[in-house]
Amino acid sequence: MSLTQNFPKLRGIRWFNLSILVITPCIAAFGFFMVPLCYQTMLFSMCYFMFTVLGITAGYHRLWSHRSYNASSPLQWFLLFGGTSAVQGSCLWWSKAHRSHHRYTDTELDPYDSTRGLLWTHIGWMIFKTDLRSGAVDICDLRKDPLIRFQHNWYFTLAFVFGFFLPTIIPGLLWGDWIGGLCFATAFRMTLAHHSVFCINSIAHYLGSTPYDDRLTPRDNFISAILTMGEGYHNFHHQFPMDYRNAYLWYQWDPTKWFIALCGRIGLARQLRVFPSNEIVKGALTMKLKKLKHLQDSVEWPTPVDELPIVTFDTFQEESKSRVLILISGFIHDVSSFIDRHPGGVPVLTQNSGKDMTAAFFGGVYRHSNAAHNLLSMMRVGILAGGVETLGGHDIPPSQRLYIAER
Repeated sequence: MSLTQNFPKLRGIRWFNLSILVITPCIAAFGFFMVPLCYQTMLFSMCYFMFTVLGITAGYHRLWSHRSYNASSPLQWFLLFGGTSAVQGSCLWWSKAHRSHHRYTDTELDPYDSTRGLLWTHIGWMIFKTDLRSGAVDICDLRKDPLIRFQHNWYFTLAFVFGFFLPTIIPGLLWGDWIGGLCFATAFRMTLAHHSVFCINSIAHYLGSTPYDDRLTPRDNFISAILTMGEGYHNFHHQFPMDYRNAYLWYQWDPTKWFIALCGRIGLARQLRVFPSNEIVKGALTMKLKKLKHLQDSVEWPTPVDELPIVTFDTFQEESKSRVLILISGFIHDVSSFIDRHPGGVPVLTQNSGKDMTAAFFGGVYRHSNAAHNLLSMMRVGILAGGVETLGGHDIPPSQRLYIAER
């Protein structure tokens, strides 16, 4: 993926969005160079950042976009105001775009189509006007929700209050740090929240692993998970979007999952939805088998049994005079190129050319390892005729007893 791959034809600029994305980092940069940072403001900024990001991750995303759990009224108000403080649009608008993204991933109907490059998926789709339109999705549940309608109708007022006014005035009123509140709790907090969440649309479709499915671009990305309180396990999320967890494994970083689970414990959330573990394991197993199949196809294997010639005993005896041929489990093996590397010495092979060495190979002289069995199978040149074509259980070397086949 390039920076501007397949960038659509531009029809204009969304100046309000662009101004927010430009002015806030400029104010934050001014603060870092010109304004002393006091610890109260730093602590408040960190807490308000978590309030903001949880509003997006646990609220806009997992609650309203995917309905992965049910929330009590106090929790809904908390998350809705937190999401509003991110200044990323109303919940109705945000959730509609996100549902389109899931339904039409990596197509022209995907509002942040990853095939259009990192710049488009990160911020381009928000600041440029184009002829592109998001794919249709059902948002009747959101339109019927009075809380969502209230926030949508009063979004700009609420965004000013929770995004700019409160994080600026609280440090000013409580400990006199008006400029610090503006530069750090407001501008820097908002800039960090913006680009952390935007990374899910961009970086999480470009960098990382695909442990559950690789047909589409979403990837699991640990760095994105850290920045967005657990949203970075995007490959899992696109496979199991109704799951309230983004991180399925216990050691994966997902504070949003822990927050929702805690809310469930204290009665603020209920009906936390999880995808059946058996199906999650199937998805992971499928990808592991796919990778193993690719590795398997790159390995050289013995000549298939049905492609080996049937050789008479007389021919076997005659050929063994000019090259070292030994019979093991009904297979004729040409070990001429291996005699100098044979750990048991050259005479063991040369003196037994033309003989049946099955008993010796399977423990009569030495019980050979799986590696020896695998190597020996690569030296097969024929099957001895005359009743020993029935090979028992030794026709399949250890390396082929587990074999991935496509259907």
